[in-house]
Amino acid sequence: MPKLFPDDYVKSTYDIDFRALYLEGYRALLFDVDNTLVPHDAPADERAKELFTMLHNEGFKCMFISNNSEPRVKTFCEAVGAFGYVFKAKKPKVFGYEEGMRRMSTDSTNTLFFGDQIFTDIWGANNAGVRSILVKPIHKFREPGQIILKRLLEAPILLTYRLFGSLGRKKWRAPLKDGRVVF
Repeated sequence: MPKLFPDDYVKSTYDIDFRALYLEGYRALLFDVDNTLVPHDAPADERAKELFTMLHNEGFKCMFISNNSEPRVKTFCEAVGAFGYVFKAKKPKVFGYEEGMRRMSTDSTNTLFFGDQIFTDIWGANNAGVRSILVKPIHKFREPGQIILKRLLEAPILLTYRLFGSLGRKKWRAPLKDGRVVF
């Protein structure tokens, strides 16, 4: 089960202190899109655009790793000015994560992944050796049926994670802007 546990679980991508992550040596960020940055199928909003402007100014390279179609991911990527994207990444397979790092000339030691689903995002990042940060979905249950089903299957894993922590994995916490939010 530890492969299904994130390295950290936070309320929102927007709560992360990215400057602190840069100072820790991270240079590349991989993101899922839907329910990680915006509601499912929503266009890039001002908050997302401002985040990626700040990340670019901070010196990060950013890519999207998504199981979604190219039009969805490309449009979002262009709207926020990210480095690039991998669409139909077949997460939890490692291909998308490795391809993202290859394109950015980074590796698992200086790359982080942010996503909202355990069985695709977190499992895949952990399999690729990338530090994983699970974020609370922006609009849980306003999603296609198959994702709602996955959320129900994720519930016991999240409960176990909350009760027992990392179960032997080295504990790491993402720095937050305003302190840690406990779920």
